[in-house]
Amino acid sequence: MGAVPVNPATPESRTGPTDRLASLTSWDADWTGLRVVVTGLGLSGFAAADTLAELGAHVVVVDGQESPEHRAKADTLKIVGVQDVLLGDRHTAVLPDVGGLAPELVVTSPGWRPNQPLLAAAAAAGVPIWGDVELAWRVRERAGRKTADWLVVTGTNGKTTTVGMVESMLLAAGQRAIACGNVGTPILDAIRDPEGWDTIAVELSSFQLHWTHHIEPAASAVLNLAEDHVDWHGSFEAYCADKAKIYEHTRLACLFNEEQPMTMRMVEEADVQEGCRAVSFTTDTPGRSMLGVVDGLLVDRAFLEDRANQALELGQLQDLGPIAPQHQVANALAAAGLVRAIGVPPEAVRDGLRAYRPGDHRIQLVAQADDVLWINDSKATNPHAADASLAAFTDVVWIAGGLPKGVSYDELVTRHVGRLRAVVLIGADPGELAGSLRRHAPDIPVLSTAVRDTGTDPSDGHQAMAAAVREANAVARPGDVVLMAPAAASMDQFESYADRGNAFIDAVARLMEAKGLGS
Repeated sequence: MGAVPVNPATPESRTGPTDRLASLTSWDADWTGLRVVVTGLGLSGFAAADTLAELGAHVVVVDGQESPEHRAKADTLKIVGVQDVLLGDRHTAVLPDVGGLAPELVVTSPGWRPNQPLLAAAAAAGVPIWGDVELAWRVRERAGRKTADWLVVTGTNGKTTTVGMVESMLLAAGQRAIACGNVGTPILDAIRDPEGWDTIAVELSSFQLHWTHHIEPAASAVLNLAEDHVDWHGSFEAYCADKAKIYEHTRLACLFNEEQPMTMRMVEEADVQEGCRAVSFTTDTPGRSMLGVVDGLLVDRAFLEDRANQALELGQLQDLGPIAPQHQVANALAAAGLVRAIGVPPEAVRDGLRAYRPGDHRIQLVAQADDVLWINDSKATNPHAADASLAAFTDVVWIAGGLPKGVSYDELVTRHVGRLRAVVLIGADPGELAGSLRRHAPDIPVLSTAVRDTGTDPSDGHQAMAAAVREANAVARPGDVVLMAPAAASMDQFESYADRGNAFIDAVARLMEAKGLGS
């Protein structure tokens, strides 16, 4: 199979593909024979290739990995009608042809960067590039099946929690609903459900939004913004610009964070549909057209007729569970605003919050012994998430470190130096965080040598985590919280943030057993 020359002047790349793609706005449109290259064979890439093959498109899939798992996926895709699957790095540097002709479309997995050679070649050749979310929007309508409203959520942190809360509230309201997208079920798998849904809650990452060109959600929300994924986007400004795309063409309500003015500016600059409202949420007392907190109650002053003088009770802080830090309250209010925008009643918001169970690795209480709490927040993969986690506690022995993703830790350390009792560093190269601690918290004990000097490969995260837990136990005293909130990605020592969290849970369990204490 040959590669397509990079020639932006080819007539087909200028006219034909674009004209045809404009007509592909439902499942029942004529997708037959459309020549598509799908990049990536993860969950979203596999779902995209499978969907396109079902639609009758001619599909070639490219992925740099040649693992047994990828070869098995390739075999499955060929059975369902994908023309070819090209595995190995040599295939990711050029834009392949499809059946001997230039592709008309590239559908990329969200993790592929815009400057990746194959994608750069497609852009130079004028071949449109979609993500899985764009494809899902195009095929959402299908004869004989419900077409769901979309409630969409992005932000640096809290996305998974918020869409989970949205799903729980919708279910409490008696709707057929699902959380999907950048969490759990790939959005294309949800879209292809034969019955359809009343509403879907869609978590969207900045990567997914970068490759999304046109969706029309019923309601949208940006939870918060902080420096993250700068290595992927190239700058914080570019990262924010991709996040802001979530508000475009929203029909009913754009939810923004009253405590982060940047999110309000995003709404002000968005091209929304006529009649769409700007509604904010705050963890303080809300004004008109806001959701907030009054005397321990979550209240709505936006989605009611007399919002100038009244507020609707949506629930109580205790409905969020035994640990309800400020950022969790904000997530709950954002979720409530999204569902209230489509008419979900207040009691369903309350019941949904009570029924919601946070996922593992999100401020998860692992053990309580000797008057010390052991908390797993492995999902805190950047400084903004760790900031929220640290702010929930007073005296903290902090286990942190990992792959920093090009961000700075100075502001995080400066903000929380007063609550730190000690810091235990993990990560194959914790130098960035260690430097911030030296500069801004010189009097805080930093324990790292014993963790790394285990006689094992520094990439062995489970050994390092066990050592970190031992170090934390040695310095923790009654009233402390041992908080594993790494403020960094996990891939330097672990398979995923979940693997890192499980390593912490296992190490704490072994410690409790050795001490003869229950968790």
